[in-house]
Amino acid sequence: MKYLIVGLGNIGPEYQNTRHNIGFMILDALAKASNITFSTNRYGDTAEMRIKNRQLLLLKPSTYMNLSGNAVRYWLEKENIPVENLLILVDDLSLPLGTVRLKAKGSDGGHNGLKSIAEMIGTQAYPRLRFGIGNDFPKGCQVDYVLGEFSNDDKILLDERIKIAVDAIRSFCLAGLPLTMNQFNNK
Repeated sequence: MKYLIVGLGNIGPEYQNTRHNIGFMILDALAKASNITFSTNRYGDTAEMRIKNRQLLLLKPSTYMNLSGNAVRYWLEKENIPVENLLILVDDLSLPLGTVRLKAKGSDGGHNGLKSIAEMIGTQAYPRLRFGIGNDFPKGCQVDYVLGEFSNDDKILLDERIKIAVDAIRSFCLAGLPLTMNQFNNK
């Protein structure tokens, strides 16, 4: 069975450690733990790995956040992966920092990456792992917050929480979404 695991983020050094790039950070942690590296391909950087009899294609789109759907659609079609085997890793302002929530479907919640994906694949019914980045910013400063870097205090918590997200990805591929939601949505 094949899976497409997509970490959302923006390319370029100016975005590298920003809250909006948590999807990239989670995939980087999974790749490092699995001793694999990314290579540049069409619409993004990809890496392949196996977990037992499951084949995973990891994707960090190079399309920038607002056009993520182009990369997702391309790789789903190219690899003939069903939408239920797609997992999108995305930052979420509405969740406290480090909170991991898996969902089978949902609205884009104002997130341009999720909006692009739904438009390009024709459905909002695709699994996603929402990673809380908190919302500790003054009114009118949402963009600066999302595109800002994590504080030093936040980074201490992040390592542990990213490891939990990586475990959730593995569980999604091995045990399926319902069991993974039961196990990880309460952590």
